[in-house]
Amino acid sequence: MSKNVLIIATSPRKKGNSTRLAEEFKKGAESAGNKVEIVYLCDKNINFCKGCLACQKTKKCVIKDDANEIVDKMKHSDVIVWSTPVYYYEMSGQMKTMIDRSNPLFSDEYDFRDIYLLATAADSGDYAMDGAINGLKGWIECYSKTQLKGVIKGLGLESVGDAESSPALKEAYDMGLLV
Repeated sequence: MSKNVLIIATSPRKKGNSTRLAEEFKKGAESAGNKVEIVYLCDKNINFCKGCLACQKTKKCVIKDDANEIVDKMKHSDVIVWSTPVYYYEMSGQMKTMIDRSNPLFSDEYDFRDIYLLATAADSGDYAMDGAINGLKGWIECYSKTQLKGVIKGLGLESVGDAESSPALKEAYDMGLLV
């Protein structure tokens, strides 16, 4: 059965390594017959959450920017894939901001069940992704119908283009096939 897959590419660099993993995941998921869209946050205007919690009553954010459209796409997706560069052992600020802005979904019905993380870091230690994984798990914990289905760790990718020779690129494609 075909799934609606939303990939949220959170890198500030559209040609960055985590974005390359997102593109390969997309190819794999499309090859498996799924409908896939990538949203590039670097092309969007997204402001910080104000913490007003109005969205818990209205199911809409009071801030009028591009995050509202992305949240609507998230709501109607079966699968959400986050791709992020890891900075200082944590997800990008862009990813965290988008996670915070998805708060209207907390009190609403949503379709997504499976969550994936595609992360890249200059550090080659397996621990380099722990902060990003734990941060995403915190968000997932708030959505009782969801689960973290997979994580790709692109380690030791220091410069733009390093993903091209990384095994993480094929791993992302292969994981996309399994959606």
